Amino acid sequence: MTIYDFQVKKASGEEIPLSQYQGQVLLIVNTASKCGFTPQYKGLESLYQQFHARGFEVLGFPCDQFAHQEPGSDAEIQTFCQMNYDVHFPVFAKLEVNGINAHPLYRFLKKQKGGFLDGVIKWNFTKFLVDRQGNVVARFEPNVEPETFASAIEKLL
Repeated sequence: MTIYDFQVKKASGEEIPLSQYQGQVLLIVNTASKCGFTPQYKGLESLYQQFHARGFEVLGFPCDQFAHQEPGSDAEIQTFCQMNYDVHFPVFAKLEVNGINAHPLYRFLKKQKGGFLDGVIKWNFTKFLVDRQGNVVARFEPNVEPETFASAIEKLL
């Protein structure tokens, strides 16, 4: 099983298969608009701009499970990302990353790269790096700035 076996919901509500990203290097991130790590949108966009033409995609998944730091609607989140960080990478519909309602994609990601706390996502801006074959190759915790692992992305491209 790879990440290509999952479907996710766009902010518009449309379900799309992650198989449409097959063959690309992916960075999957749970995001929030009112978090101390929210400025990482700038670093994520920078990586996206730097590597997108070579087959790299950032996939943002807003999540409101951590201190209610993503209270807005999907439309409000899109506006926030555009107005404050000029985000060009896709930011999908809000989802849950932990607990019984965790999205199947996040269950899979945590199983592949558990990290600390028995695989639980501990906060917003946990990042998973996925190779061109759909394998989860690295997990970066929220305090790891996106720019610091550009070389890891470069190696996969």
